[in-house]
Amino acid sequence: MRRCLAEQSLGRQNDRPRQRRAPAQVREEILRAAEAEYSRYGFSGATTAAIAARANTTETQIFRYFSSKAELFREAIQRPLDSHLQNFMSNVSAASSDAPLEAQAKTYIAELQDFIAEHQRMFLSLIMAETGKSGEVQGMAAVDALHDYFARGAEVVRGRTGGTDKLPPELMVRISFASLLGCVLFKDWLYPEGMADDETLRAATTRFVMDGIYADPA
Repeated sequence: MRRCLAEQSLGRQNDRPRQRRAPAQVREEILRAAEAEYSRYGFSGATTAAIAARANTTETQIFRYFSSKAELFREAIQRPLDSHLQNFMSNVSAASSDAPLEAQAKTYIAELQDFIAEHQRMFLSLIMAETGKSGEVQGMAAVDALHDYFARGAEVVRGRTGGTDKLPPELMVRISFASLLGCVLFKDWLYPEGMADDETLRAATTRFVMDGIYADPA
């Protein structure tokens, strides 16, 4: 008898309609679910079915908000990272300092490391999209702010060296960024446990980039 009553009660609970969510909330939950799936499986490996399940919605609902899987990727990964990077560059440009040039450079490199670490899931998603060769989406190349970052950085280096660099500033900026990106994203793979603590690794990475920037006698 008790079991029968429990089953009846459970049946009534299952018959209750799901709590309605506002369209903006549904869209936001789809974007969060998409970011998680793309970060874990890349563009090609992530499915809209898995994204829908994670967001507690349906694939039909997803395509009411986003016209394609590629558009969902752009909205969940590329555009947010683009915006975050633009804000980062604006904040760094707006900050003034009376500290020596090398101290300013060290601070900037540390802040860039923090930025990459904070958004590493998005960076990994872009890398996986780039290597997946799906043809539907671009990876890092689609982040406009990254191209702007490289252009600004090259101008800063050129201004400090007077254009007498042994290597093109455009190349140096990209190499420096790639070094920081790799050291942050692949830290666990590159550095065995016990080799060095986080502060030591950050200091070593900063020193490496600084030595590269200031290696040219100019």
